[in-house]
Amino acid sequence: MSRIGKKCIIIPPEVKVTLREQKISVVGPKGVLFRILPTVIYCRVNEEKKQICLEKVENTRLAQSLYGLSRTLVANMVIGVSNGFRKKLKIFGVGYRAQLNDKVLKLDMGYSHPIHLATPWGVSVVVETPTIIIVHGILKDAVGEFAAKIRSIRPPEPYKGKGIIYENEVIRRKAGKTGK
Repeated sequence: MSRIGKKCIIIPPEVKVTLREQKISVVGPKGVLFRILPTVIYCRVNEEKKQICLEKVENTRLAQSLYGLSRTLVANMVIGVSNGFRKKLKIFGVGYRAQLNDKVLKLDMGYSHPIHLATPWGVSVVVETPTIIIVHGILKDAVGEFAAKIRSIRPPEPYKGKGIIYENEVIRRKAGKTGK
């Protein structure tokens, strides 16, 4: 039995949830999100307690595997429209920098050419300094995926620590060659 699936989702006061058959829509101060739930999952919205509860319709392996997943996806929708998600990336290395032109992120990462990345829908990018990039939005998976795409351009190397890292990421450093 999924422990995550059993927990009800608490709805913040500024968020409005509507349910029409298997389609759930969440409206909040940051935006609107929709999702169609699987048919093996039943969703109930309790207006008095301000909670969303999910239940399995049938006791199958498929229903069990989708139970906790569906609860987490709906919870991420509620958090996304109320608070949003953000990832902060830091750039280390001489000559490495980032610039933002319109909605295109330009990265100079030591290659023979600059790398241009267009920001996807639902994601915003802010370049605080030429070495700090903040990715934020209401879709948790889109924010994480775009931040991972930026990081994959120049992952941190273990000898000097040059590259793009997440805000709280710790890079294990290796000792270089020892001279005689």
